[in-house]
Amino acid sequence: MRSLIGKKAPKFSAAAVVNGNKIVDNFSLDQFLGSKYVVFFFYPMDFTFVCPTELHAFQEKLEEFEKRNVAVVGCSVDSEFSHLAWLNTPKKEGGIQGVKYPIVADFSKSISESFGVLAGSYSPDENGNWVCEGAPVAYRGLFLIDKEGLVRHSVINDLPLGRNVDEALRMVDALQHYEEFGEVCPANWTKGKDAMKESAEGVADYLSNH
Repeated sequence: MRSLIGKKAPKFSAAAVVNGNKIVDNFSLDQFLGSKYVVFFFYPMDFTFVCPTELHAFQEKLEEFEKRNVAVVGCSVDSEFSHLAWLNTPKKEGGIQGVKYPIVADFSKSISESFGVLAGSYSPDENGNWVCEGAPVAYRGLFLIDKEGLVRHSVINDLPLGRNVDEALRMVDALQHYEEFGEVCPANWTKGKDAMKESAEGVADYLSNH
């Protein structure tokens, strides 16, 4: 699938669990258009091993995202009922109790497919039965979506490789710095460091001082 960078994020409407305890129907990212940035991330499955470390890590940094006017939303191919059960399972038992941001149920796998993160693909065999080649779960995809609904950053990890939540925050800072000041952010840039003007002179000036 081609990159979504610079394109409108695929639209969807699906069930989700919000605030860790409430199932809502027809959850959509459209509710954030014009008002919030969105970090939309996929994880393979509920009740697994690496996944709870990631979901707790996003929760631990949720206040930092909210300070930046960012909505964090998770998604996997499990049902909303599986999400709710996992959210009611204590952390010490491998659960994600305490996670408050929305978790979308992609039970049909259509959202994962539209974002290009489904680890498997379906095709008919010689008998006409649809079978999956690969894993029928989502890779660890993450998409930073701006207030206009455009995808500005994405990263997709293979199933065993957990993400760095601080890197997601860094990308938010970089995007917001560019939007506010019109300066581009060089390698390893972090908030508070020098950026540079989007010109040959700006690059030369930056390089001469670093």
